[in-house]
Amino acid sequence: MIAKLSELGVTSEMAYGAGTASIGLAFLSWALSKKKEDAGLDRADRWGIFIGQWAPTFFALGVALRLEEGSK
Repeated sequence: MIAKLSELGVTSEMAYGAGTASIGLAFLSWALSKKKEDAGLDRADRWGIFIGQWAPTFFALGVALRLEEGSK
């Protein structure tokens, strides 16, 4: 899978960028949900945690892609 992503042009920098962006998006979704929805803090927390869980996956893909780039 990692080799195929690399062949498609996905770089480790892209994955690291996506991980960093997902951290910002998690905070933004938490803040917007807290202010705009009447569902309370629990729902805002769930949105932030849900999106925040994407970051480690993107960073792990970045590491795997970096190793793939180094093997070429």
